[in-house]
Amino acid sequence: MRGKKLDIFIGADFDDDWAEVQTPKESKTSSVVLEPKKHQLYFSKEKRRGKVVTLVGEFSLSKEDAATLLKGLKKKLGCGGSYKNNFMEFQGDIKEKLRPLLVEKDFGFKAKH
Repeated sequence: MRGKKLDIFIGADFDDDWAEVQTPKESKTSSVVLEPKKHQLYFSKEKRRGKVVTLVGEFSLSKEDAATLLKGLKKKLGCGGSYKNNFMEFQGDIKEKLRPLLVEKDFGFKAKH
């Protein structure tokens, strides 16, 4: 048996009425750019691969403004992060450190957040 290829036939024929379904990913990217005071941000925590991630959003900023803001926040907080689907994701449970930095930049928050 060594060196021989085995052909396993399961019995399914994928040529008959099977089609690959390709649904486009929905992007929540907003074309409306709001000034910081008009934002209503909120915090959320998720656990990914056993580690806590702090999410804040939903931002209505241009990509350049969001990238600049994210870079400055990551530098001040000393943590990693990214910007996806109008939310900023930061490594760790940093809500208490992040909120004053965003308030300093005139961002508004929803009640109880």
